[in-house]
Amino acid sequence: MNHQRPLIARLNWYWIFQLTGWGFLPLFAAATGATSMPGLIWVMWWGAGTGIVISNWWHRLLKRRLSIGQRISWTTLLCGVLALGTIHTFVQYLGFLMFAAPMVTKGFGWVPGALLAWWATYLVWNIFYMAVLSLRRAHRAEAESLRLEVAAKDAELRALQAQVNPHFFFNSMNSVRALIYEDQNAAAQMIDQLASVMRYALQSGHHDTVPLSAEIEAVQAYLAIEKIRFEERMQVSVDIGVGLEQVRIPPMSLQTLVENAVKYGVEASPAGSEIRIRAQRRDDGAVHIEIANLGAIVPFANSTRVGLVNTRKRLALALGANAQLDLSENSGWVRATLTLPEAA
Repeated sequence: MNHQRPLIARLNWYWIFQLTGWGFLPLFAAATGATSMPGLIWVMWWGAGTGIVISNWWHRLLKRRLSIGQRISWTTLLCGVLALGTIHTFVQYLGFLMFAAPMVTKGFGWVPGALLAWWATYLVWNIFYMAVLSLRRAHRAEAESLRLEVAAKDAELRALQAQVNPHFFFNSMNSVRALIYEDQNAAAQMIDQLASVMRYALQSGHHDTVPLSAEIEAVQAYLAIEKIRFEERMQVSVDIGVGLEQVRIPPMSLQTLVENAVKYGVEASPAGSEIRIRAQRRDDGAVHIEIANLGAIVPFANSTRVGLVNTRKRLALALGANAQLDLSENSGWVRATLTLPEAA
């Protein structure tokens, strides 16, 4: 897709300001009635045209010095102002000789005033030019800083994803290993489901977020693996609200929470546990996704703590600070609740 810059960013503001600034000279002369003086308006246009040429030459010189890494000092600018003003005074005098010769006074009494006027003109030009240049540099530095920040964020997110996937597959392979000597057909089904989850993990690993429907599909494949292992000890219910299929979440984030629910709800209890996955949009527009299991919060479960910290970081990086993850225990149920901002 071709992302074209906005029109305001594609305009050549240097020439817009050049033509506007120097064009003000003859327009000012016309507004003050100078057009009634024979040839004077042409002198003004002559001054504007030569001003564009002289200042653009100076602009190119400054640009060339900057391109080779040379610093432009205020001494350089001051000398430039004096030289440019002097050159333009002489050039403007030639304009009077060509277009308004009767107005040329004898002697050199006009020289100091003309020099001061053109020195002031070029002083303003240089101050304005350096101000614009400084703003442009600040904008570029800010853009570069933002680019580096985004790159760092992306690298951190990829690192967090890399922590999630090996942990999941390690546990899944242990499940396959435990089953392979007991029921080869069930082990084969488990491997098929694991291949499906691996395919999803590889594809989703290139994205910061994925649709909730894709994540739920991967979670169900994972639960199918564990269902073969735990049989009747594990019961699963999934309830996704209407219109939430395209809500964006970090890939494998639900899987981490579901894995904890299986480990500390189903595996830790001889009677097993029910796992409930529910997603709904609240009245405030936020989306709540809850993973609940029968059991209790294990105070010193290091893997759970690491998984929760990891998921919270990934939520913040992918969706912003308004995305939250809370873990609570109530009436014998442990609930991990994802709260996603309305924009999700």
